[in-house]
Amino acid sequence: MIETPNLNYIKELAGEDIEFEKKFIHIIKKEFPEEVDTYLEQIQTNELLMAAETVHKLKHKFNILGLEKAYGYAVTYEEDLREGNNKMDMDFRSILQKITKYLTTI
Repeated sequence: MIETPNLNYIKELAGEDIEFEKKFIHIIKKEFPEEVDTYLEQIQTNELLMAAETVHKLKHKFNILGLEKAYGYAVTYEEDLREGNNKMDMDFRSILQKITKYLTTI
């Protein structure tokens, strides 16, 4: 899954409104780490249904950051979690790490 996060969608949505773009990025940078921490805690405590809800929230940020394949992966993983299966966790974590690293650069 070789995709690179980007701000294309945010820039398109913001148009010429730089303040809107900055606010949108700020929200992503604030919410994403919180949701990652929640996800990791839920996986650690085996709360898979709650983890599915968190994955649901996270997947929308994947889409916003131009990660279409990661979004599709998250859709499948969310369904698996609802069925009590977290086998995709390690790959999902690698997506989270890639985004976390990217968010420190913007």
